[in-house]
Amino acid sequence: MVCRDAADQATEKASIPSEISFCATVFSKWAGTSKESRLLNLPSTVGFFLDPLLSIDVAMRLLSALLLLPLVLAQQTPLFSSDGEDAYQFKWPIRKVAVIGAGPGGLTAYRELTQLNFVVHLIERDTTPGGNWHYTDEVPLYTPIPNVDISVGDYEPSLPPHDVQMPYTEIYGDEVGERIRKGHRAPKPIWKGLTTNVPSPVQQIREFPWPKGTPWELSHQKVHRYLRAFASYRGINNNDDNPNVRYNTRVELAEEHYNDNGEREGWMLTLKTVTKKGSVTKATWTKEHYDAVLVATGRYNAPNVPQIPGLEAWAKAFPGKITHSREYRIPDSFEGKSVLIVGAATSGGDISREINPSAKIVYQSIRPDKATVPHLPLCIFLSRLPQNTTIVPEITRFLPLSGGGIDKEKVELDNGTILTGIDNILFGTGYRYTFPFLPQYTNSSLGVNDTFPGIQKQPIVTDGTHLRSLYLDMFYIDDPTLAFVNMNYGLQAFTYAEFGSLAIGKVWSRTAFLPSKPRLWASYNAVVEERQGYGKHFQFVGPEQGKARLRFLVAWLNDAAVKYGGRQIDDLPVELEEILNVWFAAMFLPKSVVNSDCRI
Repeated sequence: MVCRDAADQATEKASIPSEISFCATVFSKWAGTSKESRLLNLPSTVGFFLDPLLSIDVAMRLLSALLLLPLVLAQQTPLFSSDGEDAYQFKWPIRKVAVIGAGPGGLTAYRELTQLNFVVHLIERDTTPGGNWHYTDEVPLYTPIPNVDISVGDYEPSLPPHDVQMPYTEIYGDEVGERIRKGHRAPKPIWKGLTTNVPSPVQQIREFPWPKGTPWELSHQKVHRYLRAFASYRGINNNDDNPNVRYNTRVELAEEHYNDNGEREGWMLTLKTVTKKGSVTKATWTKEHYDAVLVATGRYNAPNVPQIPGLEAWAKAFPGKITHSREYRIPDSFEGKSVLIVGAATSGGDISREINPSAKIVYQSIRPDKATVPHLPLCIFLSRLPQNTTIVPEITRFLPLSGGGIDKEKVELDNGTILTGIDNILFGTGYRYTFPFLPQYTNSSLGVNDTFPGIQKQPIVTDGTHLRSLYLDMFYIDDPTLAFVNMNYGLQAFTYAEFGSLAIGKVWSRTAFLPSKPRLWASYNAVVEERQGYGKHFQFVGPEQGKARLRFLVAWLNDAAVKYGGRQIDDLPVELEEILNVWFAAMFLPKSVVNSDCRI
């Protein structure tokens, strides 16, 4: 393709595709000068490219690109230039990287980082890639009701005895081994009948598109097989015997590593691998050093069960009758029962629809949506509830136990109504952010909008409703060798992971640059103010914010590629927005009960 054609296409797309990377590189120095300088030196520049040694055809192609490229770059200018003396300076070279999690984000991150020539170890606690899309009939060991401290999250780190020689191994028999294995891999929070809530053209890795004719709505089995196929394509499936990929392995602790001179030098990870052979379960602990860590463990690990007066006593009195949506698998156990579902968003609403045909009655307890910041409004989920669902207000308290069965006990609602005759209670109240392997960055003592004064490192997790101290919701500001991918909601994990992982990889390889730490904090504090402080919607990125985020990343990364080399990245195809609009209208707004003001 000639440079002019490529530049024309880039102007139309407001991005610099890979086809013109050569032309962009040729002119990068010229384009980086001031406008006045470019105008003053245009004759000599043109004269250079019209050197008699060049063919007329080549000269004309280069001249065309010369004239058009500034139009492209004008649409790609990042919000700041951060590759000078004011750029963030890493204290050690980054060569060896740990990627924690083998879901869509971790698999994509592995690809991006290996293409940048890092030595990458992919670490996954489950037996197979796919993250939350790996369904099994087994359920988690238990759900704390109500919430435990966020430092525990979905598991308490299992560390070897102090001062033992590594690797260290323990052997277990059947019963203990089975409990350890299940807690280690953590059965995923999806149910047998779950289907995708995002259309397949959006829920795919661009390098590995679904076959033509694939339905928009898919079962979780197909999505898991798709992710395994991508892993096989990349040689990182659990049957590929890749020495840099570790399944059945959980990160128990990630701590700062110091060399013999007391200088900080990367990270030391304590890993635990659990395997089973016959009736014997073996747990082996190892330690390994990494220069940087990328966390791709997702947002659906620690269930959120709110503190409601009387709930803890009910949970102890009626084990198995009060559960969280992560434990739900099939509707059979609710057949002929009176069920109270708390919450009506993604899980609560979908499970309500699934059990409704066989349950005796379904009560849906809903808290008023009073949020004034951008978020997914509750009204879009209410449109999907079955018409015979009985919607009731928020629960005020579980009344003191009378000594009978759960169906004899009473639940008080916000409007004073008393519910009785309930057989099962299911909480569809979401999840909390948690990283048990990073205890040094978790502090549940801080209030929602509290911070530490002075130079003390700021936490990443406080109450679990949000993450903080992350630039672009990715880089830990106090130490950007720790990064996160796919921690927002509202963005599509399958597609956004490519942009986030490439940004992290380019920064770590010093082919793109972050601003200095003071500028990172200044930018971050402006974002906190723009998002109106912390809270459960702090990580939300809606359609308009998502498009702005991607435009920024495309501009920043492509500008860096022109200056320092490396691959460029195209923005997402415009038709994806149209597909999402059609999908949203069909799936979430089909009923007249939803008012026209119900918008994201």
